[in-house]
Amino acid sequence: MPILEPRSHRVVAIDGPAASGKSSVARKLAGRLGFIYVNSGAIYRAITWCMLNKGIDIAEAEPVAQAVDALAISCRIEDSECRILIDNVDPNDHLRRDEVNERVSHISRFPVVREIVARSLRENARDHDVVVEGRDIGSVVFPDTPYKFYIDASPEVRLQRRAAQGERDAIPQRDYADISRPVSPLVIAKDAYVIDTSDLTIEEVVRDIVARVTKLGLLTPDLSR
Repeated sequence: MPILEPRSHRVVAIDGPAASGKSSVARKLAGRLGFIYVNSGAIYRAITWCMLNKGIDIAEAEPVAQAVDALAISCRIEDSECRILIDNVDPNDHLRRDEVNERVSHISRFPVVREIVARSLRENARDHDVVVEGRDIGSVVFPDTPYKFYIDASPEVRLQRRAAQGERDAIPQRDYADISRPVSPLVIAKDAYVIDTSDLTIEEVVRDIVARVTKLGLLTPDLSR
């Protein structure tokens, strides 16, 4: 494991659209750096599952706001990853259900939901060095981190990746929902380093990021190999 600078609680922000490869890259990068891996999408999915499980009317903001505000959202570190708990329940087995896939972009558009998720992510970063992936991590949640990356891929490749995962997300519709969302839309942070992963392996992308953060002072050159 690399020996890092003594300054603690650093954040590597990785944003990008659905099926761009950011989750796989972020998880492997966190292991390489010795950081905690945090998937912000898992929090939105957990909240979505909880709303559906409780029978909350998700068509309107007010019932969602009241229900979400009453939730206890916490993180359990397991194998160097953040596992989300909702009211002390681990919803991990439910996060990829079709009904969650279909509604998570709807739930995530509510400002109160995004505020609560951002607060949870910042609390994690107060206690740990983290690699956080999502859609507004570098632009909104951690705008001051110097380690920002935007992971992308061609629409064709992203559709193939989603199909290989056995999921049925409608990628174009999801992209539209993410980009057109009035609160914290998916954008490329102005100082983010953009990587097209269409023709790259996960290891190649991770090496590229490690080289970049080394130049920015996160790692010493002799420990970045």
